[in-house]
Amino acid sequence: MRRAGRLVLGTAALAVLLADGLGRAAGWGALGPGDRHARRVALTFDDGPSGQTPALLAVLARHGAPATFFVTAPAAARWPELLRTLRTAGHQVEAHGRWHTHALLLPPWHEGAQVRWHPRAAEPGPWLYRPPYGGHSPLTRVLARLARRQVALWDVEGRDWTAAPAADLAAQALARTRPGSVLLLHDGPAVTPALLDLLLEGLRDRNLTPVLLGDLPPRRIGLGEGLRRLRASYGR
Repeated sequence: MRRAGRLVLGTAALAVLLADGLGRAAGWGALGPGDRHARRVALTFDDGPSGQTPALLAVLARHGAPATFFVTAPAAARWPELLRTLRTAGHQVEAHGRWHTHALLLPPWHEGAQVRWHPRAAEPGPWLYRPPYGGHSPLTRVLARLARRQVALWDVEGRDWTAAPAADLAAQALARTRPGSVLLLHDGPAVTPALLDLLLEGLRDRNLTPVLLGDLPPRRIGLGEGLRRLRASYGR
């Protein structure tokens, strides 16, 4: 019995590791960067809307740049007028979940509700879903398929959740940005508007044009791109 119990626990742990490694880090099968030969990139924001959203919108408007916002259900309920403003301004609005909780911390019935929620669910799809933290459970992709959601990831992090200054964050992000890149920023940190301003200047200097994620468009992450993501994630 003890041996059987250890086998079950070992199998469960392996499933969790594979879900994270294959689903989040490698990203195989999810939507990721677009055409590496087209000089377009997509700016994306997670976690909003928030009190910081108007500042982000002002920077985007000043540069004439569109962006894609992955919003959460609690934030959308708290800031409905900002959700409307995002759409009126021509930005793309997609789902970041009913709760901002890692998939591994949700029981299956809650993760099902997490994946199904979308701010535009009453409209024709397809709809995108970005899991909080990019986190995957063994059921995430199955639940997304059942809910007719496409999991959308990224390949460049702005790291605006750290204490680093905006100039350093912008330089690091721009060094990793290539044609077709999907950049991840957050709607909330105090540094993000300044970081966004520097990123947009840097993208212009590199002749890279920001577009909506849907206009990039993102491509499914295949074997080669997934292996590159794994090497980057695990420092190899």
